[in-house]
Amino acid sequence: MAYNVVDALERAKKVKMVVLDVHGVLTSGTILYSEEGVKFQAFHHDDGFGANCLMMCGVEVALMTRKSKIVDVRAAEVGIKHVLRAKDKGTKLQEVSEEFGIGLDEMCFVGDEIIDMGAMKMVGFAVSPANGVPEVQEISHYVTKRAGGQGMLRELGEFILRAQDKWQPLVDKVSSKGWG
Repeated sequence: MAYNVVDALERAKKVKMVVLDVHGVLTSGTILYSEEGVKFQAFHHDDGFGANCLMMCGVEVALMTRKSKIVDVRAAEVGIKHVLRAKDKGTKLQEVSEEFGIGLDEMCFVGDEIIDMGAMKMVGFAVSPANGVPEVQEISHYVTKRAGGQGMLRELGEFILRAQDKWQPLVDKVSSKGWG
């Protein structure tokens, strides 16, 4: 799916919050079970790095899912403070917009499946990972080269921060002083 890079950069400039679906976006969608029935899902290190880059530069990051203890653990590990529980993602986005005082046009929503499309149509910057279904990619302002669970948030974070002229100062700071 082709998207307009100039339009995507203009939209990315305005982003104050990135809200991500989890399964298929921050995971590959693969679910593993142990012999005892314990559920496992894998997250990519680069996604955590991307989240931290965004947060260090003042962009809020939130995860949206129906329910998942694994998501709570991952969010805590990465330092993501906002885990949103929602069956109706559009209604939850409106609530978050009002709670944070961030306009929907200043939000980015990342989704991969048709259930995400309503929320994606509401925001100023809709993004799909490379593995997003065709209908989702069709309405996206940007489609990452990386698939869900393969570090797509690292790629997206850099894209947004470059658009906002915050990337090079972050590189300079992190490369000389680390995260501190």
